[in-house]
Amino acid sequence: MSKKSKITLASIFFLIVVIVDVYAVITHNTLLEQIFKPLLMTSLVLVYLASVKKPNFWYVSALFFCFWGDVFLLDKPNFFTFGLASFLVGHIIYIKISKDFLKQEITAKMISSSFPFVIIFCVLMYLVYPNLGNMLLPVLVYGIVISTFGAITLLNYRQEKSTENLWLSLGALVFIVSDSLIAIHRFYEAKEIYSIAIIITYIVAQYLICKAMIAKNN
Repeated sequence: MSKKSKITLASIFFLIVVIVDVYAVITHNTLLEQIFKPLLMTSLVLVYLASVKKPNFWYVSALFFCFWGDVFLLDKPNFFTFGLASFLVGHIIYIKISKDFLKQEITAKMISSSFPFVIIFCVLMYLVYPNLGNMLLPVLVYGIVISTFGAITLLNYRQEKSTENLWLSLGALVFIVSDSLIAIHRFYEAKEIYSIAIIITYIVAQYLICKAMIAKNN
């Protein structure tokens, strides 16, 4: 089978998984979601592996931890902290990958690149703080880590305005939006629309990061 055929098949499989999982969230079909939510990162890694000659070990590792994050968050009441921890490790790996892309460290640009994410983080903490309770420290740490991820990808794009760097930066930003909606939904106000927006933004974020990693590899 040719490389193009492998990419096409993997992409079709990923698209089917995405459509079914989003449908499951919209229709509250728990059985479908339990089957297809873990397949999101599984199918995405297949797209990545089919598209590159030499896979990035760290990126595959990040998807592995995101996979477990998806699995744990299927049972939020009992395993929310485990899901948070899994995604935390995934984001730390994303930071490591993004940092490796930097050609040079520019402190002034790093500070200015952090401003948008500091503002988002502060506004979010203001909203959810009263209801965090014993989740204050985990949410605080997670928020700082993902904000760092966003700042580094923005700095990377400002240093080299390439398409793949734009995808990576947008992926980080959309990931922050998705995680912010999770925090708002769980600790501020629960709305059905948030659940739909969370899964869509999560998928978009992971896909954009994957496109960036494929372009960087090739």
